[in-house]
Amino acid sequence: MNLNRRTCISALACGALPGVYAQAQSSKPAVVDEVWLDAARQREVPVKVRWPDAAASSAGPLPVVLFSHGLGGTREGGAVWGEAWAAAGFVVVHLQHAGSDLAAVRAVTNSFTDQRALRSAAGPAQLLARLRDVSFALDEIGRRHAARQERWASVRPVQLGLCGHSFGAHTTLGLAGQRYPGFEGVTEPRLASFIAFSPSLPAVGDARQVFERITRPLLCLTGTLDSDVVGVGATPERRRAVFDALPANNKAQLVLMEADHMTFAGQTGRAAEIVPRQQLTRDLQPAHHALVANITADWWRATLLNDAAARTRLAAPQGLNPGDNWQQK
Repeated sequence: MNLNRRTCISALACGALPGVYAQAQSSKPAVVDEVWLDAARQREVPVKVRWPDAAASSAGPLPVVLFSHGLGGTREGGAVWGEAWAAAGFVVVHLQHAGSDLAAVRAVTNSFTDQRALRSAAGPAQLLARLRDVSFALDEIGRRHAARQERWASVRPVQLGLCGHSFGAHTTLGLAGQRYPGFEGVTEPRLASFIAFSPSLPAVGDARQVFERITRPLLCLTGTLDSDVVGVGATPERRRAVFDALPANNKAQLVLMEADHMTFAGQTGRAAEIVPRQQLTRDLQPAHHALVANITADWWRATLLNDAAARTRLAAPQGLNPGDNWQQK
C-alpha cells in the first residue's frame, strides 16, 4: 500500500480509465498560480489553475471545474483531484478563500484540534464570502474568455463544474441551491454539475426542504470514519444522510470503508495530517485516492461532456472494496 500521488495518477491515466486519460502521460499539464482581484469587493482571490495537456483535451471548448478548499486550506487543496481531472482533459481552478483559509485559522489558533477557535472562522459571513468568491471566479473566467485572453479563449465559460471539501462542500451545496434560515440561497445557472467531498446535513431545518432546489447532478463522497472536525455535530451517519435528503435526479454517493475526513481533502504528506488519524486509514489512502480520482473524473465527463463510456463505468465502478458503498438515484 506504500503508493505516492504520482503512482495514483499514473494508475488513473494508464489503468482503469483508458483512452483520453492515457494520452495525458505524454507531457505534464501546465500549472499557474495567480491572484485575481474582485474590484467590487476589493478582495483578492488566489487561484491555482491547472491546464490539461493538449492531447488530453476534449474536442471543442475546454470544460472547467472549480475546487473550494476546506476550513484552513489554501489553493493547494484538492491537488490529487486536480491533477487527475487535468489529466482527464479539464481546466481546474483551485480557489483560496480569505477569512477561512490557513492564514485565518493561524490567526486564531495554533492547532486544528481547537474546535472552538476553528468555528470562529466558519460562520455565515465566511460562507457568504465564499459563495461570492465562486460567482466572481465565474465572472472572471467569462471575462477572460470574452477578451480572448491567452489560453482562456479556448475554455467553455458556461456549464462548469463546482466541487469542494468540508467547508468547500458547504460552498458547493450553497451554489447548487441550498436554502438557509432567512436566506433563499443562490442558484448559479453557469454551474452544471457538482461534487461534495465530506458534506454534512444543515444544522437547522428539514434537510429535504433545504436541499429541494438542488436538481442538477451532484456526487457526494464520504467515509465510515468521516467524523466531526470543528465540533458542529457532524458524524459519518449525518454525512451519508445528505444523499438521502437530495431530490432524486442524477445523484450519486460513494462511501469508503475506513476513510476519514482528510482522505477527501485531496492532499498528501503533512497537509493530510492536521487532525488525528488511524494508521489503517493512512495505509488505505493511496488506494482510496486512486479510486476517488477515477470516479470523480468519470462524473465530470459524464455530466459535463455527456460521455457515454463514463456513464457506463459509473453504473458499476471498478475497484470498490468490501464495505465500500456506491449508490445512484
